[in-house]
Amino acid sequence: MRKLLVLGFVGLLAQLIDGSLGMAYGVTSSTLLLAVGVAPAAASAAVHFSEIGTSLVSGISHHKLGNVDWRTVGILALPGFVGAFAGATLLANLDGDMAKPWVAGILLALGVYVIWRFLVLGGRRPTFKSRPSAKMLAPMGLAGGALDAIGGGGWGPVGTTTLLSPGRLEPRKVIGSIDTSEFVVAVGGSLGFLFALAHTDIPWDYALALLAGGVIAAPVAAYLVRILPARVLGVAAGGLIVVTNSKTIAESLGASGAAVGAIAGSLAVIWIAGIVWAVRQERAAQRAALAELDSEELVGA
Repeated sequence: MRKLLVLGFVGLLAQLIDGSLGMAYGVTSSTLLLAVGVAPAAASAAVHFSEIGTSLVSGISHHKLGNVDWRTVGILALPGFVGAFAGATLLANLDGDMAKPWVAGILLALGVYVIWRFLVLGGRRPTFKSRPSAKMLAPMGLAGGALDAIGGGGWGPVGTTTLLSPGRLEPRKVIGSIDTSEFVVAVGGSLGFLFALAHTDIPWDYALALLAGGVIAAPVAAYLVRILPARVLGVAAGGLIVVTNSKTIAESLGASGAAVGAIAGSLAVIWIAGIVWAVRQERAAQRAALAELDSEELVGA
């Protein structure tokens, strides 16, 4: 019973992060399940079944708050479904850990770019001129869905990172669209696991505990992503990408637990400093905008 309560809390925390930053539900939940001895395929299956419920509630919440670009969701959904179904089917015969360092390296580079993009704007507010193309979204959906099923998480890191990088969609709509399309990905992965695994191999009690916590957090997270400024949200998401993938790379290179902790801790301090800087930049931009508005009113008078 205690383990299920802990899993419920983890589901709540993971969805709060995922719904606010567009990633981390699957990675956080799968990590805990693996730590308590659940097999990789069973852990990913439990996460995907719980995500059917959490992503549905999250998507509805994001839609109500205007955080969803439905064109992006429509293009991502089918490739994501196909990729997740294929990834789940292949997981039993494929070592997903071999690909993790390479994927982590790519995501790390994109995460650094995301942070740079939002920090170098100075006092100017970010602008978003065009939406991502179908040629970019379809392959991304296929790859993200497959990685999500194989690794127990990946739809958010791949999708959010890729869509934030070019700046064609504002961060709150990137996160809302990724969370909403994740429902279809979760269904695809879950169906794949139903075919690939025996019913008794799936830890249904763990899936329900994660689901309960995630459903509670989803509406709160959708509200947070709406009120947070784009600059702050972009830096926060980029920092999460960097910290998470640096840890993955360090572990894959055989670094000791103390070294991994030191690397993650140092990067976390830099991440927090970046968020503080972004908040200051946002406040400066708001003051400048108010001053300009006041000046125009005086001239008009």
